[in-house]
Amino acid sequence: MRAVIQRVSKASVTIVDENGNKTPKAEIGQGFLVLLGCCNDDTQQDIDWLSRKITGLRVFDDENGVMNKSIMDVGGDILVVSQFTLWASYKKGNRPSYLRAGSHDITIPLYEAFVKKLSEDLGKPVGTGEFGAMMQVDLVNDGPVTICMDSKNPE
Repeated sequence: MRAVIQRVSKASVTIVDENGNKTPKAEIGQGFLVLLGCCNDDTQQDIDWLSRKITGLRVFDDENGVMNKSIMDVGGDILVVSQFTLWASYKKGNRPSYLRAGSHDITIPLYEAFVKKLSEDLGKPVGTGEFGAMMQVDLVNDGPVTICMDSKNPE
């Protein structure tokens, strides 16, 4: 699993249908916007590792202005949006290949299991986009603070 975690002041996701109609799906205040890409060989171990790392990530300011608090410490929210393009291969030419991105029959259950685990670890519901839908994500990046994680490369 690959994730791009952005510390935000607020974030929202809107679903756009084939006619261009927009439907708000989820909105959060202070917390994390997590863009998540799954591949076919991801497992429960990847889900557990990534959820633990995200909820324990200390990138919120303490009373001295030092990034020393986790999302748990500040009572923040999380919004997770599926992002298969995180698995883009760009080594040949200028058109990315997405062959490493997982197939829907495998990655939808992984995405749902990740959201469930993250919600359990956070202790409250996690907002989501809609897997496979055209989405517009709006955010105010706080800092900016952006962290990339890959469960296959935990170091």
